[in-house]
Amino acid sequence: MNKITNVEKIGSVVVISTEGYLNKDLGEEIQNAAQEHIKTGTKSFLINLERSNIVNSIGASILIELIEELQEIEGDLAFCELAPIIEKTFKIMGLTKYCKTYSSQEEAIESMS
Repeated sequence: MNKITNVEKIGSVVVISTEGYLNKDLGEEIQNAAQEHIKTGTKSFLINLERSNIVNSIGASILIELIEELQEIEGDLAFCELAPIIEKTFKIMGLTKYCKTYSSQEEAIESMS
């Protein structure tokens, strides 16, 4: 099942946790969840991909759109708990030039707050 399993605000950071294949559908879910919080003034987002082991180009391109949108409002997007294959994919696609990656959610929250 490809879905968002949790969305929670920890301090000033909204953490979006996912499960399954990060494809078009899950990418759009992430973007919609982020949009809801952007409307209320949130600018920092962390996507926890611990339970997502694969991403396709459409899912990644939706994340790039979100990065661009956040750059316009001086926001930021980070990722944590990436599977090695996703980390490699993000590096190849250039996502890691615009987003930080963290090994744990705790480390990310501490750094982003």
